[in-house]
Amino acid sequence: MILGQITPLIFGIRPEFLLFALTLLGVALFHRYTLWVALIGLTVILAFKFIFIPTFNLSEHLFGHVSFADQIIHKSMRVGEWGTLLNLLGLLIGFSILSRHFEQSRLPEYLPNLLPDNWKGPLVLLITVFIISSFLDNIAAALIGGTIAMVVFKNKVHIGYIAAIVAASNAGGSGSVIGDTTTTLMWIEGVSPFNVLHGFI
Repeated sequence: MILGQITPLIFGIRPEFLLFALTLLGVALFHRYTLWVALIGLTVILAFKFIFIPTFNLSEHLFGHVSFADQIIHKSMRVGEWGTLLNLLGLLIGFSILSRHFEQSRLPEYLPNLLPDNWKGPLVLLITVFIISSFLDNIAAALIGGTIAMVVFKNKVHIGYIAAIVAASNAGGSGSVIGDTTTTLMWIEGVSPFNVLHGFI
């Protein structure tokens, strides 16, 4: 099976998906340089598209073939990715503001004092991350939970518990239209908030 009649698929996977996965891996490994890693990944993927897919048109991909003015006026005529990208930008800015307000509320400083001293403490922290993630972005909730864990456990946090924090933050956001970028975009596209509640289960 081939892609664009030119480039073969790699293990049945489109090469740009593999490049995107490598970009995510780069962000994880070089988290101090996330912006540069993301820009390099974007450049490589676009270069691949332009070189190996002759029919690829960036302008049409972003804005479609319909007049931009018509797309602004008539929602039913909107095509291309510009709407999704604009929504994502707004969501990221909004989540950033919410996270900053949460940090400035000094609540993360008080939460460790509320946790039990025994084995229930880590469990209560996971439940707290789950709840926070239902109204904050799951990444923000995971960062807050990880920060609290590092304080409470004096920088001795097992990788398995970090994975549990990430899982709790994802689970908390999966059933809420304001706790995860994906479910928020579904809500924007017209999906009822009640249709994602089963994600909590």
